[in-house]
This record gives sequence, structure tokens and C-alpha cells, in this order.
Amino acid sequence: MRLFFLIYHYFPFGGQQRDFFRIAEACRARGHDIEVYALRWQGPLPAGFNITLVPIKALSRLSMYRRYTDWVAGRIEGSRPDLVIGFNKMPHLDVYFAADDCFLHKAKTQRGPLYPFTPRFRHFRRYEAAVFGRESQTRALVLSPLQRKNYLNHYPDCAQRLQDMPPGIDQERRIERRDPLVRSALREELGVSDDQWLILQVGSGFRIKGVDRAIRAIASLPEKLRGSVRYVLIGQDRAEPYRHLAKKLGLANQVEILPGRDDIPRFMVGADLLLHPAYMESAGYVLLEATVSGLPVLTTASCGYAWHIEQAQSGEVCSDPFTQDELNARLGVMLSNLDSAPWSENGLTYGKQPELYSLASAAVRYIEGRADAVKSESQALAT
Repeated sequence: MRLFFLIYHYFPFGGQQRDFFRIAEACRARGHDIEVYALRWQGPLPAGFNITLVPIKALSRLSMYRRYTDWVAGRIEGSRPDLVIGFNKMPHLDVYFAADDCFLHKAKTQRGPLYPFTPRFRHFRRYEAAVFGRESQTRALVLSPLQRKNYLNHYPDCAQRLQDMPPGIDQERRIERRDPLVRSALREELGVSDDQWLILQVGSGFRIKGVDRAIRAIASLPEKLRGSVRYVLIGQDRAEPYRHLAKKLGLANQVEILPGRDDIPRFMVGADLLLHPAYMESAGYVLLEATVSGLPVLTTASCGYAWHIEQAQSGEVCSDPFTQDELNARLGVMLSNLDSAPWSENGLTYGKQPELYSLASAAVRYIEGRADAVKSESQALAT
């Protein structure tokens, strides 16, 4: 089959981008021809994909997205692929991989009263309706019960077009035990002593990941406990506002912000706690990656995969609606109980479930089935 994959921006460290790559690679391994259309591509170009950087320019991001959509629509019309799979919401998709949560839900819960009157709101509302609206035929692959709930609250007619997907953690992230040599080597590299707690946060897009919440929670700790904490943030975004916040709260020497990198599993083994108080997250692979690495997790109920933390008993989940006081209190309790609580062992046990690693294969099966269905529908109409 000839498959078109549409994604605005590829870079190696985003969850959406990693899912796109895994699924496209799995389709290629099945013998399908893969054509990728992107606005930007960071990192090496993979073998086996035909990647086109769409040759358009615009003065604003919204204009760029509209021109991208128009350009790709012409290519779809002229090339007639078997299926069009998108990783951003837009018109002309046969299948949408729901890497993002419901836009209307975010607009209602995280934006001010004037936001619905902005061009940005109108654009993204229209593009989301092209996927989930009543008139759409697009199927959507959803990642969590929370994500499904949010979409159905705003688009109740799309229920039959939603397909639940299992997680897609890399098998390499799963370990049998936490290697003390890896832990000691990392901590020596970072200058973290044996009597300090190393708190890790991983993710690009620092605002939505709740980095401000994390820094404030550390600053709220009792003096003795606060002085024994080192916080390392790894991701792709502007770091300076958060360095400024850390300095303002007296944590300048305890906070380190690193760009995205490939050796995250080493940090998972070397850290003592993953702190991920995101404002909203459609899934949150990092929660499961930490869990199967035996790293205790403190997160928020607004993350789609937070229910895995509760089911695995591999950490704590703050309530929804979120309060900073609850996060502050839970962080203090977890740090005080890391040596005795079973969070780490529970996570390693939970990681033995095969379905945690099966997203790519499940997505390929669905894509192939949907392509056959579209072909049969077209043949029926032709006759």
C-alpha cells in the first residue's frame, strides 16, 4: 500500500514524533510505501521513507498550517494514496493519531474568556472539527480513557470513529533491575552526592509540562529536605524563564536544565523520583517509561497515563482539579518514604506486561484494515 504520513514538525525528542516514527517504520517493515510530508524536520533522514519538506512560506504559524494543508490536499488529489494518516489535526485525513488532547477542552479549561474570539481559536476549532465533527469520516486513534472522555464531551457523534490504542513504550526501556553502577556513574557526572535526592523531569514544552509547578513544589519543602534535593530537567524549550524562577525561589544551585538527549534511560536509573505535574497531557509516555525503569513517579490526574501509575502503584497522582498545596505535600511525603515504599519494585513488576509495548503493531493492523475498508467502500460506490 501507498501511505501518506502528515506531520507539521519532526524532532527526535517529542512523544508525538516518536509515535509517528515508530508507526511509520512498522508500516515500512510490512512492505508499505511511506511518503512523509512535513514543514520541518530536525535530525537525520531515515532510510526507507520518502520525505518531502513542503515548500511554502508564511508570515504566521496559522497561515503556514493553512498553506501546508492546501498544498498537501493537492498532492493527495493528484496521487491518490491508499490512506492518509495525520499526526496533527487537519482536513483530508483518513486516520488521525491523537497525540494531542481535545482543543475545545483545553480552550475551555486553560484559556481566558476572550480566547474564543481570537483567530487562533477559530483556526484550531475548525481543524479539530475536520477530524471529530459530525460530518467527518476521519477515524481517530486515541491513547487514554481521559482523552476519549474529553473528545466525547465536545464531539459526542464521533464515538464510533474512535479506536483505543495500547501504549508504545520502547522495549529497551524495560529493565529487570536498577543497576547501581549506572546510578553511581550518573550521579558522579552530575555532582550529586549519595545523601542527596535526584529529582528528574523529562519533556519538551516546559509550560504545559508544569515545570513551574515542579520548581515551586521543591521550594516549598522543609528546609532540611529542600537542601538535599537536586532537580534535573531535560527537554526542548526556552529554559531561561525557569532558571529565573529557580533563582527567585532560592534554588539556583539545585536546578539544572539540559537539552533533549538520547540517554534518558540512564537518567531514569540514576534518579530517585520522576516529577511530572503537567497541566494536561494526552498520554505521557514518560510516566510509563519511568515506571518500567523502577523510578517512582509523582504526577497529576490530567495526564492520560496517570491511571497506569495508580494501577501499578508505582507512585502518587495529584487530584483533579489540581492544587499546588497537594503537590507540595505529596512531594514531601514521597521523598521521606523513598527508602521504604515499594514504588520502584511495583513499577518493575508492572513493566512485564507485553501490551505496554504494542502500540506500533496495533496501529499498523488498524491502518491496514482501514485501508482495505476504504478501498471496498470506493469500489462499492463505483458500482
